[in-house]
Amino acid sequence: MMSPLTWAYVGDSVYEQYIRTYLANSTNLNPHKMHINSIKFVKASAQANLLQKLNEEVLTEDEKDIVRRGRNTQSHHLPKHASVEEYMYSTAFEALVGFLYLTKQNDRLKLILEKCIEYVNNQEI
Repeated sequence: MMSPLTWAYVGDSVYEQYIRTYLANSTNLNPHKMHINSIKFVKASAQANLLQKLNEEVLTEDEKDIVRRGRNTQSHHLPKHASVEEYMYSTAFEALVGFLYLTKQNDRLKLILEKCIEYVNNQEI
């Protein structure tokens, strides 16, 4: 089985691409404004808050286990713009996204990513 950091590495890319695609398809913003808008979705504090909301409402027990593995892994990287706790939870969020992507659980991944957009757009995080 891959390491949670590998899942997070892939999950970071998958989530970023999903958010960029969403913004490109749903707004008429120029690329710079899309980038600025994407920050509210992808910054570590947002991912940590999204994970908390998902954990309360959406995640299965198996997904919660993946999150625990992602949160507890040692990255040997100090966050620049987030607390250590936010960074740990954002890594766990990215690990979950990467795990679902790599194990081809596409329907589940889509549901979770759509929930994330809903939470941010409705200012629920």
